[in-house]
Amino acid sequence: MSFVKNSSSQISFDDSTLSLTARERKFLNKSWAKAFADNIFPAIKEEDFAVLYSDKASRPNTPVNIIISTLILKELLGLTDDEIMESLMFDIRLQYALHTTSFKEQPLSDRTLSRFRERCLTYEAMTGIDLVKNCITGLSTQIADIMGINTGLKRMDSMMVASNIKRLSRLELLYTCVANLVKLLHKNEDDIPSGMAHYYEPDDLNKVIYHTRSMDVSEKTKQVLCDAYLLVKKCAGDYDESSEYQLLVRVIGEQTIEDENGSLALKDKNDETMDSKILQNPADPDATYRFKSGKHHRGYVANFTEDVGEKASVITDYDYQPNTHSDSQFLKDTVEALGEQEETVTLVADGAYGGEENIALAKDKNIDLVTTNFQGKKPEDIFADFEFSPDGKKVLKCAGGQVPATNSYNPKTEQCRITLNKAKCNSCPYKEQCKPKFHKTKTSKVLSWKTVSRAKQLRYMKTSEFMELAKIRNGIESLPSILRRKYRVDEMPVRGKLKTKLFFGFKVAALNFKKLLDYLSCMDNYALEPEFC
Repeated sequence: MSFVKNSSSQISFDDSTLSLTARERKFLNKSWAKAFADNIFPAIKEEDFAVLYSDKASRPNTPVNIIISTLILKELLGLTDDEIMESLMFDIRLQYALHTTSFKEQPLSDRTLSRFRERCLTYEAMTGIDLVKNCITGLSTQIADIMGINTGLKRMDSMMVASNIKRLSRLELLYTCVANLVKLLHKNEDDIPSGMAHYYEPDDLNKVIYHTRSMDVSEKTKQVLCDAYLLVKKCAGDYDESSEYQLLVRVIGEQTIEDENGSLALKDKNDETMDSKILQNPADPDATYRFKSGKHHRGYVANFTEDVGEKASVITDYDYQPNTHSDSQFLKDTVEALGEQEETVTLVADGAYGGEENIALAKDKNIDLVTTNFQGKKPEDIFADFEFSPDGKKVLKCAGGQVPATNSYNPKTEQCRITLNKAKCNSCPYKEQCKPKFHKTKTSKVLSWKTVSRAKQLRYMKTSEFMELAKIRNGIESLPSILRRKYRVDEMPVRGKLKTKLFFGFKVAALNFKKLLDYLSCMDNYALEPEFC
């Protein structure tokens, strides 16, 4: 299949919109379809996806802008692939949004969307380039321009995304991995080790796990481990490339050790190697475990950055990782992706994104990182009046304005030890807050630039400017709820990091289009239909 740009923009004599009455045309022009047709569809850069298709002359592809638009509207309307395809045949609003009202036959088949997603995923797996994300962030920039949003103010937040998998006990996990490999042997008509034929029977899981009450869990586990050991030995070499074999090897390596007799035994649950990255369910090998805010999470974590204007906001960037990825690391990744800024950008986030390292990293890129809550021990306010050299290795002045007599820097602790005039310290009004150490002829104080920086941050948090920024950051708190309730991010019909990230991206695009609709509705350019309110 070769790449061809969509050139079908001219209206034909039998265009379906020409048969509309004046009243019908009025409602069509006030619908979401016109907003999409005018602002989103033309902004999709088809040529970026040319790498997915053959250079040789062959059957042309389904227009990329139609596919991308369909996948966005599918998430906006909450439809499945089949439902959006059927709707496109009969709903003139969809045809109008996709510029297909002059088509005699709508260009989507029952496999068009799934094949396109597969092409994008294969390309990303091979190159690491996420074409869909690049397209969606490009559309976000377009939406931000339409809404007149200044990119000088950004806010950031993250959310847990549940993988659509069942929570398995250790016995269930081991059993499932063994059963999957036995089923592969059965499918390939290969020899199955003696006594393991029951694994490919439909109800065997219930029989082994729940119905055989005469055996306790330890006995069942011992039997499954014995079968796993024999199965790995048999399949080594011939099935090395199969995911079923690789997952069984992985779960054995993560969950078991060899005992003194050379047999497999379960590791203790408190074993330090049993971390959050171990396999949770073979149905989704990429999913990880995290305990946060009193809840157990299995799956992924999404991070999004919004550009904020006076009356609107839009998600201009997002990231999607296993849920062991920290907010602090997301901040580092985002700052690196944003790069050096010509004009100072203010980025508002919660305390989990903060830390002296991240603040300094952002500052190097001309980004002012403001975190809205404080983590860790709070230093005394007086330390904010100390002055350090730019490299943090020398105290220039204390809070009372005294220049230290000596200054020594400890690179291991990143602290400075200074000595001061004892008489001046005795008469200093800040003596009780600063609490220097008094010696016979002098006073000393040990202090780090981090303490001074944290004290300045605490002082800044009491200002009216900070209060306004904190209010702005609170606005992003609604996004996780919207993405869960309306766009059902925890119920995606696929598994795996790359697949779920692709679906998540289109949900972000749909949410951004909804923000655009709200903006245009307020500007009285379009009427917002009840189904999107």
